[in-house]
Amino acid sequence: MTLSPPERPAASGKRSRRMLAILELLAERESIELEALAAELAVSPATARRDLADLADQRLLLRTHGGARLLESRTEVPVALRDSRNQEAKRAIATAVAALVPKQRYAVALSGGTTTASVARALASHGELTIVTNSLTIAQLVTTHPQLKVIMTGGALRHESLELVGVLAENTFKAINLGMAILGADGVSPSGGVTTHDETEARTNSAMVQHAQRVIVVADGSKLGRAALAPVATLDEVDLLITDETADPDAVAALRAAGLEVRIVPAARG
Repeated sequence: MTLSPPERPAASGKRSRRMLAILELLAERESIELEALAAELAVSPATARRDLADLADQRLLLRTHGGARLLESRTEVPVALRDSRNQEAKRAIATAVAALVPKQRYAVALSGGTTTASVARALASHGELTIVTNSLTIAQLVTTHPQLKVIMTGGALRHESLELVGVLAENTFKAINLGMAILGADGVSPSGGVTTHDETEARTNSAMVQHAQRVIVVADGSKLGRAALAPVATLDEVDLLITDETADPDAVAALRAAGLEVRIVPAARG
């Protein structure tokens, strides 16, 4: 009888944050030496080496002699690791958004993302709400609340974000009258508008925007002032941006000067 090797245990919250930091460093620098990485993370070289080995096993980076470099195909951090970042800010943003959604028959579209997933959790107490989403993560979250009606789009699956994208997803949004679209973003800036890393995902989310009566963007402070690869919406198409108190004041001022309403919420504690 052949025994399968034991599964690798799931990373702890602290280790997940450290692995996320490694991927973000590589996204900025493309490569890094082991000793420099250990110093940056304030861990031992042995700990940094184990983290690199795990990330290499998941095909998230390529090991080199004395360090690691970013895979050419890897341009964004996987959603499973992103979920551990800025959790207090995301909960505060989600609470603020949920207060704006009517507790009656109403259709809300949610794009994929960790902040919009927090919004989905906050909407659990809403009755007779229809949630339209192209995110497998969000659909799974809300299935435990039978009072919520869930409509999934069709489309091709993006493994990085666990979102369905493409013509089938776009056509779903075009066929439905949406009271509100709630969008996550990888960047929000006066010059770029609302942006994301993937152009196909951007087109799908743009279809959501075009068929909603009200558009709310949710983004923690780290996303403000940034412009990612693909535009989703212009600032004129957004009714409200909700962010948290970590947002750079200059970035907030620039967005307001461009005509966007920005609401800042204090981070939730605990």
